[in-house]
Amino acid sequence: MKKTYLHLFIFLVSITVFTSCNKNAKTGVSSKTGYAYNKKENGGFEVASKYKRGPAGTGLVEIEGGVFIMGGSAVDIPGQDLSNYNYKRELSVSSFYMDETEVSNTNWLEYLNWIKRSYPTDAQYYYEELPDTLVWRRPLSYNEPYVNNYLRHPAYQNYPVVGVSALQAERYCAWRTDMVNEKLLRDKGFMTSFATVNGTATGRNAAATPAAARPTTPFNTEVYLNGQYDDKGPKAKPDLNPTATAGATTTGRGAPIATRNVRLEDGVILQPFRLPSELEWEYAALGLIGNTQYENINEKKIYPWNGLGITSAKKSTRGLILANFKRAKGDYMGVGGSLNDKAAFTQDVRSYEPNDFGLYNMAGNVNEWTRDIYRASTFEQADALNAFRGNQYQNKDRDPITGKLKQDKYGKPEMVNANSGVKQTWAELQAGKAAGNTGTTAYNPDQRGYRDEESSLYGVTTLVNNKSRVYKGGSWDDQAQWLNPAARRYLQEDESTADIGFRCAMTMLGSSEIRSVGKPQFKVKGK
Repeated sequence: MKKTYLHLFIFLVSITVFTSCNKNAKTGVSSKTGYAYNKKENGGFEVASKYKRGPAGTGLVEIEGGVFIMGGSAVDIPGQDLSNYNYKRELSVSSFYMDETEVSNTNWLEYLNWIKRSYPTDAQYYYEELPDTLVWRRPLSYNEPYVNNYLRHPAYQNYPVVGVSALQAERYCAWRTDMVNEKLLRDKGFMTSFATVNGTATGRNAAATPAAARPTTPFNTEVYLNGQYDDKGPKAKPDLNPTATAGATTTGRGAPIATRNVRLEDGVILQPFRLPSELEWEYAALGLIGNTQYENINEKKIYPWNGLGITSAKKSTRGLILANFKRAKGDYMGVGGSLNDKAAFTQDVRSYEPNDFGLYNMAGNVNEWTRDIYRASTFEQADALNAFRGNQYQNKDRDPITGKLKQDKYGKPEMVNANSGVKQTWAELQAGKAAGNTGTTAYNPDQRGYRDEESSLYGVTTLVNNKSRVYKGGSWDDQAQWLNPAARRYLQEDESTADIGFRCAMTMLGSSEIRSVGKPQFKVKGK
């Protein structure tokens, strides 16, 4: 009997401890120290509520990662140079986001309009971001109307922007990051609303809320996260640091309280937009998720759609070409009265059917830039997870005394080459600051040529170098062999053509599994 009571006692204690731990996890109490989070009296250490991944930026599609055979869709065509395809190797890619469509002319004109509005006297900035519309000129064809019309005429407003280099595309991605994050912060009230900033607020509260001073420089995400913007909206986060002093902001709670900028730890700020890596691009284009069950691939693909052909098998669209490309050397669109792909050159970015990830034109229309530096044998050597060639490690340059980020004339952080491959000791860090270290020490962060030097034959260096970027996808000016996701070519990162555009990607944080409903899961206590 005594043993029974003892066992019951131990059981009840166990339940109490587990319940306590479980309760602590849910109520914001440290499971290691017992201190409550988000309490000013406990030092103000803040922990965000359980992170729930929400929708990403406008226009992005979720791509659940996984393992696949890079180059596995390559087809052995007689007379075809197999060096145009990726080396076949099993690789894994983390989950990420990718634009549903290619960036359009309207999207780019929005960028140009922002430059003109923000820097009306900086002609160089505007000029350098203009696409090269002269890419349409060819000595023996009459494409001159497109030089003036393709970018700006409404007939082509939703066509993919072309004539942009990889470097211009990357600058667009950086601009888009700041635009989207600023809108998010102002719309949610963490910063002053656009209406108040621009003096266009209406309603009975408009008079009581005077127009805020217009920012002297455009918003930058990194500078904001470093606390270098003093712009707190009505729903600004309360600052629980015991030493923080109240400002003029009331945050709608009556008396003024101390407030702060949103931090990365709050889970509010979106990750940067960027070009996709070659691995991400090929994985997303192939879209094997649509014909995979229990890790078994039911049908091989050689294009972003199922089957081995290039025409639709559906009754309503039978015979129509499934992408915008050149069917034969002189056949860009088929016979008049029955045009097969309905496009002489580019077509609307939302044309044809999307692949199984929901991405449009991952074959044809325009080729697309990736982040990768081109080497013929990259994937024979690259890491098996998130393979990528092109890393140039850099640090944001800071004032050694205040910790503030140094900014260029456009309000963007100034970058310097990383001066160490590992975290430096405090003494090394201080010695570097004292010496005015600007990231030019012996450590070379450029790994683009790592284990794969620039190719040479009999002492003559080829055109492949550390500025050669991979582009993929095939275009209106390509035949079907280039529609294969494994196909790859390269061009200098500062050059552009009439058949290369781009789309943006974004890193996905948290669990790799996007949707767990209906899938087997381990039950974990406390979750």
